[in-house]
Amino acid sequence: MVNEGPYTHQASDSALHFARAALEKGHLVTRIFFYSDGVYNANQFIQPQTDERNLVTMWSNLASQYKIDLVVCVATANRRGIQPELLASGFRISGLGQLVEAGIDSDRTLVFGD
Repeated sequence: MVNEGPYTHQASDSALHFARAALEKGHLVTRIFFYSDGVYNANQFIQPQTDERNLVTMWSNLASQYKIDLVVCVATANRRGIQPELLASGFRISGLGQLVEAGIDSDRTLVFGD
C-alpha cells in the first residue's frame, strides 16, 4: 500500500523500488493499493521537469511489464479530485475490498508512507 504522493515523500519511490527488486528476485506482487495522498501517483497529468523522474510513468511501466494490478482507492480519490479519466495507464479505481482481498491472498502486506 502506498499512502504518499509521488513528489512529497520518499514513500512512492521506496515502494516502487521495493516492488521492482522483489519481482526481479522472483517474488510475486499481484496488486499495489494507492490510498490517501498515494492516489496522486495515478494522475496521468502530473508533468515533472524533464530532468526529474516521472513516477507515474514508472508505475505504469512496472504494471505493464509484470502485470500488476494498480488499484486507486475510490473514496480517497474522490476526495482529491482524481477521477477515472485522469488515471494513467495501468491504474484503476476500486474500493477497500481490493486491499482486503490482496491481504488475504498474500503472505505480507507492506505499507509505504503514513
